[in-house]
Amino acid sequence: MNPSDTPALDEADLQALLDTVRRFAAERVRPNLDAWEAAGEIPRGLYQEAAQLGLLGLGYPEHLGGTPASWRVRNAFSQTLARHGTSGGLMASLFSLNIGLPPLLVHGTPELQTEVIPPVLRGERIAALGITEPGGGSDVAALRTTARREGDDYVIDGEKVFITSGVRADWVTLAVRTDKQNKGPGGVSMIVVPMDRPGISRTALQKMGWHCSDTAHLRFDGVRVPVRYRLGEEGAGFRMIMSNFNGERLAMSAMALGFAQACHDEALDWARQRQTFGTALVERQVIRHKLMDMRMRIESTQAWVDAVTARADAGDTGSDWVAHVCLLKNHATQTMQFCADAAVQILGGMGYMRGTASERIYREVKVMMIGGGAEEIMKELAARQSGL
Repeated sequence: MNPSDTPALDEADLQALLDTVRRFAAERVRPNLDAWEAAGEIPRGLYQEAAQLGLLGLGYPEHLGGTPASWRVRNAFSQTLARHGTSGGLMASLFSLNIGLPPLLVHGTPELQTEVIPPVLRGERIAALGITEPGGGSDVAALRTTARREGDDYVIDGEKVFITSGVRADWVTLAVRTDKQNKGPGGVSMIVVPMDRPGISRTALQKMGWHCSDTAHLRFDGVRVPVRYRLGEEGAGFRMIMSNFNGERLAMSAMALGFAQACHDEALDWARQRQTFGTALVERQVIRHKLMDMRMRIESTQAWVDAVTARADAGDTGSDWVAHVCLLKNHATQTMQFCADAAVQILGGMGYMRGTASERIYREVKVMMIGGGAEEIMKELAARQSGL
């Protein structure tokens, strides 16, 4: 998705979209979150509901069933759904297409795009991304899943882990090593794998948070996939992955900001209602200062998200921008962490109880700080992109 050449929605259209998002969160998400978390997944029908509202297709070309949108619009959407839906698990699962499809959209043939993307945008199929391997983490260049060429097919062997939507995905955009002699980034390729192929096994994983997002350990044992499902040329996968990470990290920053706002919203509402020794909690100076500390971090994160988003929409996405995206992801997730901790403290015993937004977000902080690149990786990548 390249939003720099997409038409911008006017302000009225954007506000109408965000109103739709708030209603979707209030009517369909919040009342059902506890049940979905207990079930370990969201219902498949929710994908089609979101698709009918135009939420799944945001940022995709019209000829594939989407609605072109700038980064500003898409980030405002993510931030609003995070703030009012209050569930990272919901967003990770419902929108795993936004990390699985972009490499296909940029590097896939028109025929492959037409086969895969429209059914996903209609909510009929689920798309995911398969990069991380057991023992590999963020070291993408060292991945060991192989794809050897046999005639018109690739034969895939290996494992992937921590794959969001991996339990139910119909398509996985998979990072593989097509050149066994090249142990570095030049040997990596990307293949879109139809997940109904023989030789694929899936194991559901249990997590600290994101309980309504299915997460899987995937195994590929002699899985045959036609060569036409490869994206771009052999050996070009590493650059695709790195480019895809930039968009994922910017989107995660907007989400983290929305979750921080949700914690502030709940803490402020509680502080106004809760009476201690005959006085509303918000009348206590120490509580007001906690709320202002939260607001200070939220406002600084909002300004940075807006600035980095504006540069993306202007096409200013060089090394300095990449460094800012990495540091912004760290800053935004640290803001989320601070606000979740402060909100749970302000809510006291209620903050420790299941059913509050702050308790759920508190459990989800760490995956936001690790997913898409851990803090330590982000700092090192930012330093390198800055010429240090």
